[in-house]
Amino acid sequence: MTTLTDLPNIGKKLQEQLISVGIDTPEKLRQIGSEEAWLKIYEIDPSACINRLYGLEGAIRNVKKTELEKSRKEELKAFCREVKG
Repeated sequence: MTTLTDLPNIGKKLQEQLISVGIDTPEKLRQIGSEEAWLKIYEIDPSACINRLYGLEGAIRNVKKTELEKSRKEELKAFCREVKG
């Protein structure tokens, strides 16, 4: 079975946060999506930033966050700005 830390961009701390919000497998992360997973983390850790959101998206796509397409990064950035106000 694959664990969250087997995915790119997911270290021990982010894995702990994901598990604490009920996302304990890569499959659950893929099902919920990066935005919803980030929102759940943001509720327990208001310091969650755009880089964490990029990391989650990259993990779902199985790429490093630096390899995300510019257009997707812009979408995520707009989402993050909207949430944070």
